Amino acid sequence: MADFGGTELDAFRAETRAWLEANYPPSLNAPMSEDEAPWGGRKMVWKNPDAKLWLDRMAERGWTAPMWPKEYGGGGLSKAQNKVLEQELRRIKARPALMSFGVWMLGPVLLEYATEEQKQRFLPQIVRGEIRWCQGYSEPGAGSDLASLQTKCEDKGDHYLINGQKVWTSYADQADWIFCLVRTDTSKKHEGISFVLFDMTTPGVEARPIKLISGSSPFCETFFDNVKVPKDQLVGKLNGGWDIAKRLLQYERQNISASGFGGGGGLSPVEAAKTEIGVDGEGRIADGDFRARLAAHSMDAHAFMLTVRRAEAESKQGSGPSAAVSIIKYAAAKMNQERTELLVEALGLQGLGWEGEGFSGEELAAPRAMLRAKGNSIEGGTSEVNLNVVAKRVLGLLDHQ
Repeated sequence: MADFGGTELDAFRAETRAWLEANYPPSLNAPMSEDEAPWGGRKMVWKNPDAKLWLDRMAERGWTAPMWPKEYGGGGLSKAQNKVLEQELRRIKARPALMSFGVWMLGPVLLEYATEEQKQRFLPQIVRGEIRWCQGYSEPGAGSDLASLQTKCEDKGDHYLINGQKVWTSYADQADWIFCLVRTDTSKKHEGISFVLFDMTTPGVEARPIKLISGSSPFCETFFDNVKVPKDQLVGKLNGGWDIAKRLLQYERQNISASGFGGGGGLSPVEAAKTEIGVDGEGRIADGDFRARLAAHSMDAHAFMLTVRRAEAESKQGSGPSAAVSIIKYAAAKMNQERTELLVEALGLQGLGWEGEGFSGEELAAPRAMLRAKGNSIEGGTSEVNLNVVAKRVLGLLDHQ
């Protein structure tokens, strides 16, 4: 769709602003706790009914996936219209209507690789938040070298039979469906992988949460024991799943980078430092060394967000995200780790609490966020893998034996 301009875009902005102001529930202005995140799906327990109302209203307009085609439930907006929508959502400080691996990762590759029947079946459900998806990629013996995966998928005539194990499957215990890489040809490595979708309630599927050092269990180990999958749930060509996998990873890294990983219980290192370290007579953070390190981090963070916005604009003008997202993913991991460490340092003794009295909720969240951030350099492709992608795909360097 061609971008609108001038008067037409002004009219769209006025209409969008009026609709948002009339339909955004005021109760959602309160800070969102982790268990209130609008993931959607059959297992979602809505702590705040207004959050479900907000999702339903946005999904009805297709604005949970505003640039997807209308025939698949999306908003059908142009780039210019989508930018206006994003600006107006930020203006009222609206919560996300839907936080979905389906929107961020699976949907874009379905639009590119799926059959028309698959698009009609799955995309509208993703837009409406009716299915929560998880990602079946990493295995105990196939992490950084993902193409070494061994989860076996056999052709049984009228269905596929899957046996194997995945690990670090985010929210597999809460997901409804999985998009999964499986091996359909053992004689080849990259060319023997396929991309399939299946229901997590299928007999033989088991997800076991893994407790992290942060105390939370967002990841699972997932087992497949003679899992039957209909053949029409293969996406793309048989043994052509590696191309889809690489494309999806680009979308994953782009969205991880854009989110900046978050964490830290809502406190910023600057706020914590002013309270716990104090300020001097000129209103500056009293500790000069800490102030200098915090200033350097703040400048890097600002430059990073500007880079993310530029990369997003470039990806929308082209054919989606490029290998350059690996640069941003690498930087995002490093910066979030620095930020959470600075926050704990700024809090001093108040940043060492784990549970019990004497600490606020934000203070208790800080050390957990710092520990959780250690995984940022692993998830979505390790920092080492991303540096290799940058070397090969961005800088054009060759491997040296």
